[in-house]
Amino acid sequence: MANTIQVEIVSAKEKIFSGVAEMVYAPAVLGEVGVAPGHTPLISPLKAGEVRLDVGNQKEEFFFISGGILEVQPHVVTVLSDTAIRADDLNESAAIEAKQRAEAALADQNSEFDIAKAKAEIAVAAAQIAAIQKLRKR
Repeated sequence: MANTIQVEIVSAKEKIFSGVAEMVYAPAVLGEVGVAPGHTPLISPLKAGEVRLDVGNQKEEFFFISGGILEVQPHVVTVLSDTAIRADDLNESAAIEAKQRAEAALADQNSEFDIAKAKAEIAVAAAQIAAIQKLRKR
């Protein structure tokens, strides 16, 4: 059995990461999933949060996703998400501003207002803020 697995993290716009990792951690809807080389094939919905890759030599890479799908095949793990951002590229002030805008829109509803969209935007922004704060502690 190999000690690494190929990982592909893809957003709607571009491939964010393509490389190998010793372990992949992803925010599945029912809880965090850890995927090691040789993991059983799996497809799982993902919620907004942090994807963490253990790339070896005690190094990790971090990514934020807005939700999506995790596909585990015998030799490849693929994370498909509408939005995927390297953790270093996250902007806390922009995430806070987006959350505040969505909360204000939710509080000031009108006939064209989409409650589900506002709640989803709040959840994504809150997950981004939590990921940024978690990364600061590392």
